[in-house]
Amino acid sequence: MLEYFLGSYIVTIAGLVGAYFWGEHVHNGTGLTCVFIAIVLGILEVSLSFDNAVVNAMKLEKMSHKWRHRFLTWGIAIAVFGMRFLFPILVVSIFAKLSMLEVAKIATSDSMRYAHYLHQTHAPIVTFGGMFLIMLFLNYFFNHEKDVHWIRHIEEPLSHLDHMKGIEIVIALFMLLATQNFVPAEQKVHVLIAGISGILTYLLIDGITHFLEKHEEMRAAKCAVQGAGCTGLISFIYLELIDAS
Repeated sequence: MLEYFLGSYIVTIAGLVGAYFWGEHVHNGTGLTCVFIAIVLGILEVSLSFDNAVVNAMKLEKMSHKWRHRFLTWGIAIAVFGMRFLFPILVVSIFAKLSMLEVAKIATSDSMRYAHYLHQTHAPIVTFGGMFLIMLFLNYFFNHEKDVHWIRHIEEPLSHLDHMKGIEIVIALFMLLATQNFVPAEQKVHVLIAGISGILTYLLIDGITHFLEKHEEMRAAKCAVQGAGCTGLISFIYLELIDAS
């Protein structure tokens, strides 16, 4: 088992060491705090990535060696660097009305200023992410095809609500409107736009994902006689979108 996870162990240790020295560099005496934060984030990332890993394995099995290699190199780089680094900077850039380059410089060189911009844009950012996750949550539970229920007397009735087309969008919008009562007047419009953007982003990603999934099923059926290795680009894009969502 060590041979499979040796690289992961090395990267983890290097990351924790880097977190310690970065913390000490930014503010003397905060190295261990940064290590603790890195450990918590690492555990969170691993726990949330288990389901993606299962989907990835199923898709990679049907991909050609060339596309497997591309996904495990460029695909992972896009997922890690793009979604974990560039995307947060993009979000702050949009809401703080700064260029991405400037936000990146601030994030790496002036933590207090970066925290200031995060605080300023906290409500829209949280609303955007919250609405996205609410849609994800509702779509998971409002699914009559779901047959595994942890809390059956709650989940089973909810699973039949997907017969009401668009019910999750209606609920999410009502929740978004309800939050307007708790937002300062000067931020209400920004929060509303951010929330609607979160819902639209989820619908876009979900729609593209379903389209690619159907396309993959049709493609796999057509080339079933060829066995593994008959899928490539579409599977690659599909896995990237799954990771992004």
